[in-house]
Amino acid sequence: MSTTVAEPGLDTTAFARLQAEGRLLNPVLKGATHKPGRFGFRGELALRFAAKMADEARPPELTCDQVIAVAQAGDAKLPFFAGYLLSFEHLKDVAEALGDTLSAGGKYFLFCNNIDLSKKYQVPYKGAMFYVLPIDEATVYNELLDLLYLEKNELKKLDTAGKTDRVADAALKFDITFDTITYAEGLALMGPVRNPNENRPV
Repeated sequence: MSTTVAEPGLDTTAFARLQAEGRLLNPVLKGATHKPGRFGFRGELALRFAAKMADEARPPELTCDQVIAVAQAGDAKLPFFAGYLLSFEHLKDVAEALGDTLSAGGKYFLFCNNIDLSKKYQVPYKGAMFYVLPIDEATVYNELLDLLYLEKNELKKLDTAGKTDRVADAALKFDITFDTITYAEGLALMGPVRNPNENRPV
């Protein structure tokens, strides 16, 4: 029998409300990482819920996918969050879902499918600053490794929690600045939303 004292649970972190609201979906990680008091989440964040019919559980209408985030026990704010959005306009939904867990000093990265591939922006919203980046047919994880100059081969031997720690640690030190635009300017600049289910040319 293990004699180690269990770390405080998710309910002592900024994930508590998100968990209570049923927003943390399909996790490949939802629990303690290797850093003391740190909890990680990798999965989907539900942004908008479908209306419930009786007791029928319906999938959310809108999600932020490929989420990688960490929270610290005893801290009500998320220090790091990254995710994938089909459209830039859903930045508003992310900010509203995260709400009081956002902080001015947090590092928040959103990879959007309809942003010019040559552009990177900073977008202030709800008192937080979001890095808005294009996604180049890759995953949020791979895009973050490129952005943060992390060597994929070095991380291969780590488990999911270990990889999350390394990405979060690098993200928290990220201080490169991009052009700052407003949310309204971003809406005007964004391209058409690609249908993720369309048949792609072979």
